[in-house]
Amino acid sequence: MNIFVGSLPFKIQETDLREIFEEHGEVTSVKIITDKFSGRSKGFGFVEMPNDAEAQQAIDELNGAEVDGRTIVVNKAEERKEGPRRNNHRGGNDNRGGYQGNRRY
Repeated sequence: MNIFVGSLPFKIQETDLREIFEEHGEVTSVKIITDKFSGRSKGFGFVEMPNDAEAQQAIDELNGAEVDGRTIVVNKAEERKEGPRRNNHRGGNDNRGGYQGNRRY
């Protein structure tokens, strides 16, 4: 089961998060999400546990727990829905406005 863990302290490391969840069963992977430019934690991550019963026990016991002074949020991760991605690129040939050479559209 893939588990979402939010409101993490920014200084927590993946090894620390793994140790917390291993108290409840086997952990196959841990990933703390980081900003691609600064490399700093975004304050959330994912833990994968192969045994659904152990994973649910970890969710039940750790949701609302305090880690380094922060109350963490732990729940089953929802599958990411595929859909159109936002495109914040401005300009181009889409004729939706903006400066296009010497002409305004």
